[in-house]
Amino acid sequence: MKVLIARLNHETNTFSPVPTPLAAFGPDGPSFGAQAWRDNKGMRTAMSAFIDLAEQAGAEVVTPVSASANPSGPVDAAAYATLTQCIVDAAPGCDAILLDLHGAMVAENSMDGEGDLLVRLRAAAPGVPIGVALDLHANVTPAMVANAEVIVGFKTYPHVDMYETGAHAGRLLFDLLAGRSRPAMRWHPLPLMAHTLRSASFTGAMQRAIEAARAAEQSEESLAVSIFAGFSLSDIEAPCMSVVVVDAVSPERAQATADRIGAQIWAEREAFVYRSEPLAESVARAKRLAEGATRPVLLLDHGDNCMSGGSCDTMDVLQEALAQGLDGIGVGPLCDPEAVAALVAAGEGATVTVALGNKVSLAGIGLSKRPVPTTGVVRRICNGEYVITGPTYTGQRSSMGRTVLFDTGAARIVVTERTQEPWDLGVFECTGHDPRSERFLLLKSRMYCRPVFEPISAALVECDSPGVTSSDYSLFPFSRVRRPVFPLDPA
Repeated sequence: MKVLIARLNHETNTFSPVPTPLAAFGPDGPSFGAQAWRDNKGMRTAMSAFIDLAEQAGAEVVTPVSASANPSGPVDAAAYATLTQCIVDAAPGCDAILLDLHGAMVAENSMDGEGDLLVRLRAAAPGVPIGVALDLHANVTPAMVANAEVIVGFKTYPHVDMYETGAHAGRLLFDLLAGRSRPAMRWHPLPLMAHTLRSASFTGAMQRAIEAARAAEQSEESLAVSIFAGFSLSDIEAPCMSVVVVDAVSPERAQATADRIGAQIWAEREAFVYRSEPLAESVARAKRLAEGATRPVLLLDHGDNCMSGGSCDTMDVLQEALAQGLDGIGVGPLCDPEAVAALVAAGEGATVTVALGNKVSLAGIGLSKRPVPTTGVVRRICNGEYVITGPTYTGQRSSMGRTVLFDTGAARIVVTERTQEPWDLGVFECTGHDPRSERFLLLKSRMYCRPVFEPISAALVECDSPGVTSSDYSLFPFSRVRRPVFPLDPA
């Protein structure tokens, strides 16, 4: 038995000014062939689980590519063509296909990155069963559902069950191959653009929807039930929530389960809408929470979060914090390659004034910002590399490019050449700085920092700055979204 296993992950924010060339798909670009196998084996990815299952079954494993990029703007047309063709070319002669995809990819030459890939795979390998693991934030499409036998999504956000999701999807596909089951898959799409901050799996309506999915899976009929929150910062036809059910018996029962849970989600649709407080009020609240605290207060700048496509260089939250007199602020990371070059040239110990941040154009959403003249001391210059110890991407190497710890007195700012989610304390510790020593930690993050940074913090405040990952839908000129859709339109 020969099994094709590949990974292609990108969550596309069509409003993001951050480009997505081929080189963006990995610390050193995508990996191919044996290197793709090595980059996943032993990791906590869905592709790693696929490899383990296939090898346990004694199958010949083909790994044409492993490519994962941080969320950003539409994937470059040539990059999309290269990565997808690599997978399609490997399909003929295989007995099964297992794909670790995101589900919200948009390319310059494809509005449905995953759906178009699956259509081509069907044509290249007719009759070969396809199993897919998707991110919880997948924008599921008719083409995806029509061209796969099995789709299973993450059930956690922050995503700590990537490997388990791959194992789930892989088991179902191998059961199909062995004749142990005949899965039937159906889908319930909803006209609901959920806010990402209302898709956390540990609270609220999303938690209740996932609990309903788990309860259905515990029955004998439902092999897999996945709740997809969608990724609403993508101007496509339906960047919306949906439910996908794989049933052990019949498509009718799969549809009934999907419809039932879909109705539950729709009844709670208001709970999937995030209402931001004004930035000045959130910073003032953080200031009050820090009074008497012995641990730092987290300020999460989710309006400029690179893991939703942010430029990671806006200064709004830091400026507001300084205007309100906050000090003892650790900031990280702020992506500004131009400032890094100037600070590195000045050298460690130098006092320097640089134009910091606000350099990436946000004209696509009608915003204009100017770099902020900032004076400070270059405390440390390093290569910005660390290994993730937290529960998401555990063990993987991260590189922020050349990285500088810039001390302005009131703030210690980690300035980097590359955008980076603060996955780990290593974002600060690689510069020799202990983030626990600060009164405030300003992180350009929405959710992924939480498993690591919340345990060292006294409180958490969400700060919605004006940027391409804001929770304020009024900033975004949606033109392709099928209307009516909630909450852009009344329910």
